[in-house]
Amino acid sequence: MAAYRVGIVGCGRRVLPDGTIRRGMAFGHAKGYLSHRGAQLVAMADIKPDSAKGLAADLGAEVTVYDDFEKMLAHEDLDIVSVCTWPAFHAEMVIAAAAAGVKAVHSEKPMAPTWGEAKRMVAACEDAGVQLTIGHQRRFNLPFKMAKKLVGQGRIGKLQRLEAQCPNLMDWGTHWFNMLFFYNDDQPAAWVIGQIDKRTDLSVFQLQHEDQGISLFGFQNGVTGYLETGPKPSLGAQNRLIGETGVIEVGAPGNVPLRWRSGETEGWELPDCQEGLHGLDAVAAGVHDAIDSLLSDRTPVLSARTALQSTEVIFATYESSRRRARVDLPLAQEDSALLTMLADGTVGPKPEAP
Repeated sequence: MAAYRVGIVGCGRRVLPDGTIRRGMAFGHAKGYLSHRGAQLVAMADIKPDSAKGLAADLGAEVTVYDDFEKMLAHEDLDIVSVCTWPAFHAEMVIAAAAAGVKAVHSEKPMAPTWGEAKRMVAACEDAGVQLTIGHQRRFNLPFKMAKKLVGQGRIGKLQRLEAQCPNLMDWGTHWFNMLFFYNDDQPAAWVIGQIDKRTDLSVFQLQHEDQGISLFGFQNGVTGYLETGPKPSLGAQNRLIGETGVIEVGAPGNVPLRWRSGETEGWELPDCQEGLHGLDAVAAGVHDAIDSLLSDRTPVLSARTALQSTEVIFATYESSRRRARVDLPLAQEDSALLTMLADGTVGPKPEAP
């Protein structure tokens, strides 16, 4: 079996003054490809070629380095492309890779700056017969998998409500929204009502984010979801799963990765779960699954359709804030209401009075 030829675009890497190397997500992607016998990492592209060369050196990988993504696509006859750039470039690069005839694209999250771009990414890949996956790798982390298993075992009764907290709806929130769908067997969402506050120039990877926000949404099976963002969210646990007879917490206070309790327990039960909530091993696992799904012609765990569901809730939350009303899905507006309101001055930093 010939290995799939792989290229990575976006090789962020910084050497700090003390000599410490700060690596971007491309490092995790590359480790995944280099550790899978079905893949051959052959090329990297970055507008700063030294970053790509440094990443290759860190990994001991022999690759061809390009300063232009289009050149890499044109010259390397790639089967798989990983997109690890900042969000503003995701859509155009995913669509370009699909047009170039690759078999699969594995893109970092969040999907794109607007809802329309996110949908176009998925449509372009589906039209071209290209597998698209999005890097919501926490589906491979043990605490989250064990929490979902506990729900399936009926340890907290019928699932009723899912909660999460994090700094923002888009960059971090895309993970937590995705996990709330994960716990609920990826049931579709039906409606969203939310509010955001935007008063500073807060951005992550050059994409503007709210300073504080809340998102309440309903799944079609009756379960409700809630995500709270801001500098000091109040929920305590990173994720909370509430059932008719008990509660599961992921990322609980005191650095407890997972705990649960019900009417049948005396206090909190602490399952044997030594793995944390973060780490590059899960990133590599996502890469492995994308390759394996190509080899076995199955739906990947990190499928773009799954990512699209949670991404829609993000943009519907922005839209609900703009509309001051509940948004029933599917979401029709294709912009980002946050970015549009920021551009027209509805939200954002206000000029100081003279």
